[in-house]
Amino acid sequence: MQQASAKVTEEQPVDQPSVVATTDVPIARDFSDPANFINRELSWLEFNRRVLEEAQDATQPLIERVKFLTIFSSNLDEFFEIRVAGIKQQIESETSDVGPDGLSPTETFNSIRRVVSELVATQYALWNAELLPQLAKNGIRVREVSHLNAKRAAWAHRYFQKEVFPMLTPLAVDASHPFPQLLNKSHNLLVRAKAQRGGEPLHAIVQVPRVVPRLIAMPRGKDADEPWDYIYLASLIKQHTDELFPGLILEGVHAFRVTRNSDLYIDEEEAENLLRTIEQELRRSRRGDAVRLEVETDCPKDFLELLCGFFDLTEADTYKVDGPLSMTHLAPLISNDTFAKLKDRPFQPGHDPALPPHADIFEVLRRQDILLHHPYDSFDPIVDLIEEAAQDLQVLAIKITLYRTGGDSPIVAALIDAANAGKQVTAIVELRARFDEAVNIQWARRLEEAGAHVIYGVVGLKTHCKMLLVVRRDADRIRHYVQLGTGNYNPRTARIYTDWSFFTTEPQLTEEVGIVFNTITGLAAYPGLKKLMVAPFDMKQRLIGFIERERDHARAGKPARIIAKLNSLVDQEVIEKLYEASCAEVTIDLIVRGICCLRPKIPGLSENIRVISIVGRFLEHSRIYYFANAGTPEVFLSSADWMPRNFLRRVEVAFPIENPALRDNIINEVLPRFLNDRVKARELQPSGSYRRLKPEGPEPSAQAQWHFRERSRERAKKLGRKKTPRADKLIPITVAPPPPKQS
Repeated sequence: MQQASAKVTEEQPVDQPSVVATTDVPIARDFSDPANFINRELSWLEFNRRVLEEAQDATQPLIERVKFLTIFSSNLDEFFEIRVAGIKQQIESETSDVGPDGLSPTETFNSIRRVVSELVATQYALWNAELLPQLAKNGIRVREVSHLNAKRAAWAHRYFQKEVFPMLTPLAVDASHPFPQLLNKSHNLLVRAKAQRGGEPLHAIVQVPRVVPRLIAMPRGKDADEPWDYIYLASLIKQHTDELFPGLILEGVHAFRVTRNSDLYIDEEEAENLLRTIEQELRRSRRGDAVRLEVETDCPKDFLELLCGFFDLTEADTYKVDGPLSMTHLAPLISNDTFAKLKDRPFQPGHDPALPPHADIFEVLRRQDILLHHPYDSFDPIVDLIEEAAQDLQVLAIKITLYRTGGDSPIVAALIDAANAGKQVTAIVELRARFDEAVNIQWARRLEEAGAHVIYGVVGLKTHCKMLLVVRRDADRIRHYVQLGTGNYNPRTARIYTDWSFFTTEPQLTEEVGIVFNTITGLAAYPGLKKLMVAPFDMKQRLIGFIERERDHARAGKPARIIAKLNSLVDQEVIEKLYEASCAEVTIDLIVRGICCLRPKIPGLSENIRVISIVGRFLEHSRIYYFANAGTPEVFLSSADWMPRNFLRRVEVAFPIENPALRDNIINEVLPRFLNDRVKARELQPSGSYRRLKPEGPEPSAQAQWHFRERSRERAKKLGRKKTPRADKLIPITVAPPPPKQS
């Protein structure tokens, strides 16, 4: 096979080095060549870099910048708990598994170490050099206890003695006292002391209690201009550690934090009771193998070596940080309503005019389909539908899939009411929704106690699809009311995640939803459906078929285009099919928030593929698939990303939007807004780095999320301006035939 080579020459953005070591990207029609793929883990780190960039953005309100700093930290924690933990296991088991990019587990780990070290250094430099001083200028001071004045220090000491000291338990570490089993992500102090000068050193661990706020607000006077002072709990304990060791001479006190493997390992075929097995595994995972150690920058080498020995870690697993061990503990700054002027303008979701508050939702849905775009449209109609169904005497049954519902769920409460009222309630509760396992177990038990049928999904699969089916005896017949979504049944996250909710009573589609429920809960084989694409049965094959159809249309000179909005693009076969379509002159736009393993804009391979990522105020969570189909476009919404886990190891659903008005709104209004975003969008480069786009006009109106917020506000106020912002500047989706082939 002949193969050419091209040099990636695009200018690298400042502070955004490529995630790959080489800039020589082969151009090959061998679509499976490892050089054609970006490493999944390094692509994810580039996503978290974009989150960090939002904290670096000086045009953002100050507290919003702090919020993005906490999100960056939380993301990184989960990355180590799951992804790095898995890579370390591969290294230890000496497996030779390599991804499509060709990197071995060891090579991937070393690259992760390099990139994370750089990102963490950037994070703390930003905090210390920019955000801390800016907070202080605005009357918010995060203080070291050792730097407090006498009055403040006295208050801190009293607080320590009354609120903290009673909960502290020094744990000696010696021949008769083994190193304690410290919980995942817990903060601790390693103490070295001597009974007398010249004596043998003694070591102890002091655990920072979780029941006390990690960032403590100090009392303020009545003067409104008096600054807000905060202190770190770990710093307070460190300052007064000597009171825990009377009679000893302290030689060193250093804070550290350990991150553990938090993935659950469950053999469902061997588990007699899945619920009980997951409960046991949750308890185990809190004490899983250590994968990362964070220490303060002034931690001496001998202390660090001692800790690495305790946790069976190496220097490559350690990170020194110049500040708080976790930025997630800055949450009190974000939640303080006093700082409203330093935050984004509050946004209240509006109501779709077709479904106003207090409307008879069943009557509305009998007349028309409804499509809601969250958080711009309120999530209330989903809650209202379930609550009304629970109370309505004509409702016979409710079926729902529950993946993430939240700790205080009105939806689950309504399902319990429905079961108590004698309705047939079937809830497919996914106990393995990562980090929500404990909450889901609690809801599952309460639903069972109320008499609901609780199903724990399909063996070997996670039930990730979002489906609600209400069976009602209407005046004319028994009718199915269906809601399908791209996001979870969680009212809290529905205010910060962008998602879609589709309501319909269309007979064929609702019948197919019923078939999917029966496939999950019963023993019947999947029969194949016309409208719904369902993983793990036929979604991937049908998606590939749609991509190949666009390829064939382009070759025939017919309109051909693909637009996909996803959270992640990883699946190798799908990526290769996209390369194939690109080589056939299909124009492909990918809006991928997080991981993208495809390399765009490589001549002879992906020159017709553009990839952007949008990171903004709301988490882009919706999935949209658009296929031009020779002028008869098809649009699907889905819960599924284009990843092997979604195609093979999860129950997922993609549903068509066939109502012309709703479909055209997505095609002509929604997708162009994303594709024309030049404020929060970054464009993926062939090297794996991202380039931030520059606005061509007024900056706020050049971003999709701003437009959707303003449109929602305008609709709520019923002002009815003549045109929406920048409508005259929006570049529409076009599907012109490809140019003639060069002979």
